[in-house]
Amino acid sequence: MKKIISILVIFFSFNSFTQKLWTLEECVNRALNENISIKQAELDYLDSEISRKTAIGNFLPNLNIGSSHSWNIGLNQNITTGLLENITTQFSSMNLNMNIDILNGLKNIKQLHLANLSILANQYQLADMKENISLLVANSFLQILFNKEILKVQKLQLEISKEEVLRANELVNNGVIPRGDLYEFEANLSSVEKTLIDAENSLKLAKMSLAQVLLIEDYENFDIVDKDYKLEISNILEKSPNEIFAYAVENKNEIKIAETNLEIAKKSLEFNKSFLQPRLSAFYSLSTRIAYSDRLVGAGDFSYIPIGIVENTNQRVLSPVQNTKIIPPKSFSDQFDINKGQNYGLSLSIPVFNGFSVRSNVNRSKVNIQKSENLLFQTKLDLENTINQAYNDAIGSLKAYQASKKSFSSRKLSFEYAQEKLNLGVLNPYEYSQVKQRYESSQSDLIRSKFDLIFRIKVLEFYFGIPVKID
Repeated sequence: MKKIISILVIFFSFNSFTQKLWTLEECVNRALNENISIKQAELDYLDSEISRKTAIGNFLPNLNIGSSHSWNIGLNQNITTGLLENITTQFSSMNLNMNIDILNGLKNIKQLHLANLSILANQYQLADMKENISLLVANSFLQILFNKEILKVQKLQLEISKEEVLRANELVNNGVIPRGDLYEFEANLSSVEKTLIDAENSLKLAKMSLAQVLLIEDYENFDIVDKDYKLEISNILEKSPNEIFAYAVENKNEIKIAETNLEIAKKSLEFNKSFLQPRLSAFYSLSTRIAYSDRLVGAGDFSYIPIGIVENTNQRVLSPVQNTKIIPPKSFSDQFDINKGQNYGLSLSIPVFNGFSVRSNVNRSKVNIQKSENLLFQTKLDLENTINQAYNDAIGSLKAYQASKKSFSSRKLSFEYAQEKLNLGVLNPYEYSQVKQRYESSQSDLIRSKFDLIFRIKVLEFYFGIPVKID
């Protein structure tokens, strides 16, 4: 039993020691590989590749081969005797048909252009989705780091509060402070314990949120690499919003998607106009027929049959008639060759009236062009507003972080001074509690402003084409 317990202890200790800790790069790669929306976008891309093959196939001839075999049962004319009989006859037929467009208003070329643009649009859509997922994962990753830092601060505050209760108890026993002041410290300890529980729940929710993005079911054991990430102010803040916007307009996928959709709308107009043009096509067909009934043929000898008389002499007039005989049908190969026939020619179709359907599609395409132009213009406006907002947020976050650092330094000195005054009995618990709360608040503000600044900088770097990563 002792050996079994030892083995179990070692096993669980090993599992605990080897728990997977995810880096940001691993989280991003996992999201890109498992995200359902990205998988759907990849399928859309594959579908556009299939559409392109279909468009290429329109340039090739249509070739079809067909055959049939039929049985006629019942009252039919016997092709051998010419009499109506209850018989069963069989026939086989085969055909080959080929058709190719010669002129169709360049419809096939326009359709190929549309297919190529669709592939391009899906490529941009997939790339844009991957970028957005990467930014979302980075934000969730930073949220976990933020909650971990807050939790560390709360654990430290809990230890300080416990020490304060012990110290206050000693001061009460020594008659330095009244017992009512001890109750104030104990109440503060309870408040800190509650805040610690809230911090633990916030961290758990942040981990669960990222685990769900990564499609990890065991979110209870999910965790990320815990290390001190230094804040390095990127030189992206040295760029102006106009510089960042100019780069984004030329390189961001959301703009490329809107531009490609505009090109698709224009090509769709050309494609729909092609249906107003005449269509000239060439066709060719080869067919043959095989019968399986017996044949009636000449036997080679003749019989003389009277066909009349001579008026003056009454002599009979005889006519030779070849005798017949029934023989089997010709062979399959012979009939295939003898009965074959060919048909070829040109077909011209000129659209005259088709219920306004073609004209309606043309007019609808013109409307779609205007809508795509408006969407492109609006996308650029939104991008410019987003970048300006992100830049102002980053500058504001930088100033807030710098102010939080100064405030934290001052609050820390004030708190240390208050601790000294409390130990000397010249500061009451209520005043000490106020100083401590301001100190704890400055700690939280510093951590919050730090991670807020990191994320704001990452957003700006994202629009300037810098890969999302946290060092």
